[in-house]
Amino acid sequence: MLIAFNKPYGVLCQFTDRSVPPRPTLALFELPPRVYAAGRLDHDSEGLLLLTDDGALVHRISHPRHTLGKRYWVQVEGDPGEDQLRRLRDGVSLNDGLTLPAEARRIDAPPMLWPRDPPIRVRKTVVDAWLELRIHEGRNRQVRRMTAAVGLPTLRLVRHAIDRWQLDGLQPGEWREVSPQG
Repeated sequence: MLIAFNKPYGVLCQFTDRSVPPRPTLALFELPPRVYAAGRLDHDSEGLLLLTDDGALVHRISHPRHTLGKRYWVQVEGDPGEDQLRRLRDGVSLNDGLTLPAEARRIDAPPMLWPRDPPIRVRKTVVDAWLELRIHEGRNRQVRRMTAAVGLPTLRLVRHAIDRWQLDGLQPGEWREVSPQG
């Protein structure tokens, strides 16, 4: 079984939390029993999370050796210039090494994007823009660190695809079973 889930902002990619008070987890969403996240999505990121009860499939989806492409919509602070986009495309030097090259392009705000709760703080004197990034790694907070390294801090981060699996209209907190073949 493979589940596509639209993880809301502020939800942990696990079923329990020992924090006091506990933070929201996947247990809130009536997911099928015995499924586990194939990869992670940060607490403050949103979008596609794949869950499965198949350990081999978890490995195929999440292990870096398989280099499945992950596509993100990224709202950044600033006005991305061609030099910044080129740096993302060439690979960015982070404290844990050089990233693999990314596909990076400026886009209009995604029309099918839901409002975030809580909303992004809007500042009239600060320009923001949207990018679409496709990466083949999964380092900790990688997209946020990449955009920050080129002078474009991330305001909002939404993963909309992992390889051939996509959100396809799922709203935050919704899920559906998908084919492991895509």
